[in-house]
Amino acid sequence: MSSRDVVAMILAGGEGRRLDILSEKRAKPAVPFGGKYRIIDFCLSNCVHSEIYCIGILTQYNPRSLNDHIRTGKAWDLDRVKGGIFLLQPYVSDALTDWYRGTAAAIYQNLNFIQEKDPELVLILSGDHIYKMDYRVLIEFHRQNRADLTISVIEVPWEEAHRFGILSVNTEGKVIDFEEKPAHPKSNLASMGIYVFSREVLEEEVKEEAQRPGSSFDFGKDVIPRMIGTRRVFAFRFQGYWKDVGTLDAYWEANMELLKPNPPIDLHEEKWPIYTPLEDRPPVKLGQEAVVENSILGSGTIVNGRVVNSILFNGVYVSEGAEIRDSIVMDDVVIEHKAFLDRVIVDKLVVIGKEAFVGYGEDCTPNRKFPQMLQSGLTVIGKNTRVPPRTIIGRNCRIGADLGGEAFPSAFIPSGESLEK
Repeated sequence: MSSRDVVAMILAGGEGRRLDILSEKRAKPAVPFGGKYRIIDFCLSNCVHSEIYCIGILTQYNPRSLNDHIRTGKAWDLDRVKGGIFLLQPYVSDALTDWYRGTAAAIYQNLNFIQEKDPELVLILSGDHIYKMDYRVLIEFHRQNRADLTISVIEVPWEEAHRFGILSVNTEGKVIDFEEKPAHPKSNLASMGIYVFSREVLEEEVKEEAQRPGSSFDFGKDVIPRMIGTRRVFAFRFQGYWKDVGTLDAYWEANMELLKPNPPIDLHEEKWPIYTPLEDRPPVKLGQEAVVENSILGSGTIVNGRVVNSILFNGVYVSEGAEIRDSIVMDDVVIEHKAFLDRVIVDKLVVIGKEAFVGYGEDCTPNRKFPQMLQSGLTVIGKNTRVPPRTIIGRNCRIGADLGGEAFPSAFIPSGESLEK
């Protein structure tokens, strides 16, 4: 396969509402992951390892953080004269181009880019999943079946099937039914949001969808169901690890899985590394009283307290007597003297005041404003917030971004409560 035969289009404009505070100031693919990465690093690295070097990234919602992260694409060897990485944002040029209404609309508005590159195939990816995949195997499957569209699929637990696009296939692997997030799934074969289109078919289908009044202009809701029965649509079964980190619980679980003795996705694998821009930070430093158990520490982290079963990103400072358990702490957070964190996700640049306790007690009352989002005992603290000293915050709490001490009505925030500006 020549690298010029395939153009990859990464859908990276999702608002990511189910990640709530974590995607409030950034696009979902730009959410930090695993101590040093962003979520989008995984599909970008997969492309490079699969010898796909022409990549369009379709941004929309809060793109600044994502744009700053990608820049010229140098971290992935994509700063090239031929091919390379292209950031494609919505624009207005006629009645049919506007804000991206759906995934198919995003592709439709960038057909000129695809036509200019003149590929045989278009690989469409979601920029917000955690996995390693050799797309060359998928592409070869597509060619062998003379498919118009190939959808990469994976079996998911039946109780989670309603969250995904669900397919039914015949014995040849041809798709005979597709339902987007059905209330009563007919199978547990879920779309991974990875599509290979023959280019001409893709152009015809999105142009046709553009003429349909009232269409949501989405692949899962509109284009793919319409193609079943009229086009050669096949399902490619993926056998590896794949995680949709679209909810706070799934995000926390995917990070915690990295701490297992044999993690389901190996970030230390030399043959298939995940690339990300390097930060010029000093090495990790452990103080005389430091205790670190089964944790990941980012560059520049200083630990003088206790860290257990947690992931700390770059530049985190843990003071003497402080303790962190089962938590995710992002860049440049300061944990002051004798503060305690238990099952907490802390965004960047937060200060946890001395002797504060976040994730307190056994009360797991679901969050009153967002009961479906926070009900497992996780507490989330938004970017650039300062938790006052000796504040006690329960479980399933949602503490917004950019909050100062005046935003805390008392020294005790019960489980299930939310604070915001």
